[in-house]
Amino acid sequence: MSEYQPNLEEAAELAEINRLPLSRRLGYYAKKSGPGWLQAAITLGGGSLASALFLGVILNYHLMWLQPLAMILGVVMLCAISYVTLSSQRRPFESVKTFVSPVLAWGWLLAAMLANMVWCLPQFALGTGAVQQNLIPSLDGSKSATWAVGAALLVSAALAVRAYDSGGRGVRVFEGILKAMVGIVVVSFFLVVGRLTVSGSLDWGLILSGFLPDVSLLKNPSPVIGAAIAETGANAATWTSLIAGDQRDIIIAAFGTAVGINMTFLLPYSMLRKGWTREHRGLAVMDLGVGLFVPFLLATSCIVIAAASQFHGKSEDILSADGTVIAAKAGGYNAVADRFVKARFSGEIAALPEADRAAKVAEWREALPLSDRKVAAMLVSRKDSDLAKSLSALAGEGVGRIVFGVGVLGMALSTIIILMLINGFCLCEAFNRAGDRKLHFLGSLVPGLIGVCFPLIWNDQSRAKLAVPTSVIGASLLPIAYFTFLLLMNSPRLLGEAMPRGGKRFVLNALMIFATSVATFGSVWALRGKEVDGIPVGTIGLVVLVALFLLGLFGFLSKNRRKA
Repeated sequence: MSEYQPNLEEAAELAEINRLPLSRRLGYYAKKSGPGWLQAAITLGGGSLASALFLGVILNYHLMWLQPLAMILGVVMLCAISYVTLSSQRRPFESVKTFVSPVLAWGWLLAAMLANMVWCLPQFALGTGAVQQNLIPSLDGSKSATWAVGAALLVSAALAVRAYDSGGRGVRVFEGILKAMVGIVVVSFFLVVGRLTVSGSLDWGLILSGFLPDVSLLKNPSPVIGAAIAETGANAATWTSLIAGDQRDIIIAAFGTAVGINMTFLLPYSMLRKGWTREHRGLAVMDLGVGLFVPFLLATSCIVIAAASQFHGKSEDILSADGTVIAAKAGGYNAVADRFVKARFSGEIAALPEADRAAKVAEWREALPLSDRKVAAMLVSRKDSDLAKSLSALAGEGVGRIVFGVGVLGMALSTIIILMLINGFCLCEAFNRAGDRKLHFLGSLVPGLIGVCFPLIWNDQSRAKLAVPTSVIGASLLPIAYFTFLLLMNSPRLLGEAMPRGGKRFVLNALMIFATSVATFGSVWALRGKEVDGIPVGTIGLVVLVALFLLGLFGFLSKNRRKA
């Protein structure tokens, strides 16, 4: 059984309150919520920001439905995880080892730890960038300031985790801080959209229609970019193919950053740490809806709207009127244009000596006509600093920059805190010392200490070296985590009388199977063709995915045949 102590007094209160109508329960639920807000704090990070920005840049408002759908499916599975955990009162790592497979349990734990450590790097980069570029521009470009700001982020996050580890009032203070930070993120981006609305920059009819799924835009360019591509004549087919690949990566990233492998580890342990019991199951569902889904929906939608209004179908921030590339944007533009040249003239490039290829690609890039240059500029991925600068023209240099910077800093710091928190839980489970607060704090420091060193680690070359394998591992194991809890939801040995029956069981299984199937489809789509230094990491990931599915299924069947 769990070493975390159940809160019997609160459970007794809930036993009475759960008999009341929902409208009478909501006030109590709101006061007791918490774990759902922690989930919001991690998902509203650099990954969600970058995905939402690029969705707006490439697809305008047409995929407003994508990230909410991804989160709905994630909430379905997180509700299942909370139900299994609270009903059994067992630590999930122990449950997976006992009722499914020790290999899956350790794979889940190690993948969560790896994700914590790798993804802390871009969060520190994002947070220091928000301070240096948006909040205190005088620090921009200073290496010593970068290290100082990073150290301040680490100390702030460590103090927050330490408060959590103190228990009791410390947990409530910690959750209050995270709720405030999530609120700051949402309000900051709300103010941005509000200012855009007042300025007349937004077409709300088109925005609202973007919440209605249009699957044709999963592969086809938006009407605005499609019209620009048509003007390139013979090059249109190559541009269309290139955009299809970009949109696939955007969609996968948007789905992957909604619910990550480490979030599935955080939720059950944060609930057990609060002493939640089976009487808290209704509260858990409400907490995930209000604390996770609503902030995620509002924040990501606002970012998509802001990015689309400022950058979709536009090239003016990348090209001057005569088609000359603005010097500061040359890196992003050249990367897109080079990809096009390599795809359009692949045969000619292959026929050249390898030593001459780079020069020839650069020559063809410089010779591109204006119509192709405009399309390339439209496809350049913008950064949060680009959006902040663009918004400053509407809200004033100080206001636009600061409001956006506060939102971005809140996203980065809250995510750092939760990544550190999760790693503490992982280390405690790895040493079978659940509830050990000192070990939890030491485990939490590991990703923070790695993250603060991002100036040495997180550069253009290392991003592929670190991010791609981590994404592959996470993409392989997220559907496995979903599949594992789908199995546990149907384990009479684990749940006993709490296992859903009849129509309720059918509906829950249908929703979980659909969510697991979508996650699996996304994983296969993401893994296919991925390589690092010629190593087919994607193929390896697919083999691991299939092997773990089979291992989990056979392990579950064999373990659940035995008598309890």
